[in-house]
Amino acid sequence: VQLQASGGGLVQAGGSLRLSCAASGRIFSNNGVGWFRQAPGKERESVAGISWKGTSTYYADSVKGRFTISRDIAKNRVYLQMNSLEPEDTAVYYCAVARGPYGSSSELQYQYWGQGTLVTVSS
Repeated sequence: VQLQASGGGLVQAGGSLRLSCAASGRIFSNNGVGWFRQAPGKERESVAGISWKGTSTYYADSVKGRFTISRDIAKNRVYLQMNSLEPEDTAVYYCAVARGPYGSSSELQYQYWGQGTLVTVSS
């Protein structure tokens, strides 16, 4: 399974970006997908996750109400819509495929990872 995360860039605080995660392979469409991020000097943390059908989602408290995860099953893509961005959201964002049908906040529950896309939010 190859994952490709894209959509990162430089944006001012209060702005929006939409990240996209594209993948090949049936496992992507049958498993949960998660977004994680790693800020400079910090550990990687969970941001959001979505179930294989897209009917169940979860969010880190820090992004609730600002970020929205969704998936387009026909296109084999998962998106992360990020609104009201803050400088604290600056990080490399990774998408990952879960070991089962649901997303999880635990990295241990993910088996495939993309290469990451950089999001920089200026104040």
